[in-house]
Amino acid sequence: MMQTVLLISMMLLALAIGGCLYRVLKGPSIADRIAALDTIGVNVAAEVAVAGAYTRSTAYFELVLLMGILAFIGTVALARYMERGRVLDAPDDTTGD
Repeated sequence: MMQTVLLISMMLLALAIGGCLYRVLKGPSIADRIAALDTIGVNVAAEVAVAGAYTRSTAYFELVLLMGILAFIGTVALARYMERGRVLDAPDDTTGD
């Protein structure tokens, strides 16, 4: 019974990833595309977590944490790029040494 629930969960997560991928490709604005990319990252991490539960292995959970961190950093970098036009701040050369 539990295996069936996990398989259905994996299929629904894959469907959600497909919907987000459509929004990334056809999104009306760049903000919608960034939100969809972030949602894809969360859904992929959830998919890996469900796969770990399905196989009854704890080895997947470190990967889930890593994917969550990378998705967050990517979203922050894209948001900064949208706001400022660059991701990292350039050094200030106005000291006049």
